[in-house]
Amino acid sequence: MTATELSRRRFLLGATSLGSLPLLASCVGSGGGEAGAGQASATVTLQSSVQDTGPKAALEKIVAAYGGAGSPVTMNSVATEQFRAQLSTYLSSATPPDVLTWYAGSVANSYAAEGLLLDVSDMWTGDGACAGFSDALRSLSTSAGGQAIFVPTTYYWWSVFYKKSAFASWGIEPPTTWDGFIALCDQLKARGIHPLTNGIGTTPWMAAGWFDYLNLRINGADYHRALLAGERSFTDPEVVAVMEQYARLIPYFHPNQTSWDNQQAVTPMVNNEAAMYLVGAFATQYFPEDQRDDLDFFSVPTIDPAVPSAEEAPTDGYFAAARTDNPDGAKALLSHLASPQVQQEYITTSGTSNLPTSPQVDTSQFAPIVQKGIELLNSTSEITQFFNRDSSDALQTTADTALTRFLADPSDIPAQLRDWQAAAEQVFSS
Repeated sequence: MTATELSRRRFLLGATSLGSLPLLASCVGSGGGEAGAGQASATVTLQSSVQDTGPKAALEKIVAAYGGAGSPVTMNSVATEQFRAQLSTYLSSATPPDVLTWYAGSVANSYAAEGLLLDVSDMWTGDGACAGFSDALRSLSTSAGGQAIFVPTTYYWWSVFYKKSAFASWGIEPPTTWDGFIALCDQLKARGIHPLTNGIGTTPWMAAGWFDYLNLRINGADYHRALLAGERSFTDPEVVAVMEQYARLIPYFHPNQTSWDNQQAVTPMVNNEAAMYLVGAFATQYFPEDQRDDLDFFSVPTIDPAVPSAEEAPTDGYFAAARTDNPDGAKALLSHLASPQVQQEYITTSGTSNLPTSPQVDTSQFAPIVQKGIELLNSTSEITQFFNRDSSDALQTTADTALTRFLADPSDIPAQLRDWQAAAEQVFSS
């Protein structure tokens, strides 16, 4: 077993194993119990990018009930794209928010490299909140300098989602090969059904979902990571091959994709006007409650059988600002949010198909579609995050520009990739 496979399996074991729930007090990081009287009573500010209705309400409920370490919490909710654009400013402010929602992996490490994130290594040792989390989660949450800088609380899988009743009424089955997928799209289009939906209007990063998966299927996870790390070029023939396959999909997308965000993009599926949606499992909450049990998914089919399988499983959570004036209060809140009880409450209350990072959360009662998601991640060779999470928010901006331009007019792929590479080089050189 390779180190990558071992790390992956530990990650998934950590997400699926069962156990009794310990007392919350045992999950508080060592820093949280050592706050001085002044720090303990200081208000902790949580800056949140969570905007989906269910998760936002769940987090608000959890924060409202929090009374840990004598520190009240003020929660500020900011639209996700505004949050992304302002995150560097938040963190570098002289008076930053104490705790912020965001993503694990390279994107968090990029802020840590600037010295903007609080070292929370004590939360990953002893009786700290994250001490029992998997090695893969530890790796995703550790900076290049070896410090723990992130607290992961949930993760989820990406796949092609569809409605079982719609497929049954159309007399079709999920495809098992890439040629079968293209043939299915042709068949649906000929019948007046939009094969694919997406929402790239105010959420242009959704265009990177298909780019990621096509790159994983054609070139593999190692190449994908190298490309996003600036070790390969967007002008490589390997990327040209990805864009050529992506261009084949353009006629299949609902024409309103440029007007919708990722939530609005479920509308044509709800109405059986579109068939499939490559999206994260978070999208299950966007469907009417009486349609959620009708949802199913399949993995993007293999394109090159020689390329090992890979799936995207983005990991969400929190980090704290290095410049916080209340590090102990921040760690106490982080510990609370990472505890198995709170993870369980958040997932259950939010109505999402997210998976917990704590190995002490009982997943056996989760919905069948979630159990299938766990099986999917258990069966794959490689796990990646998402474009910006495997690179940086700055590189994501270059992808947003390049891919929305490409989807509007794919007639000159080489020129578009040259522009993308030029923008990427500016990011890597800054």
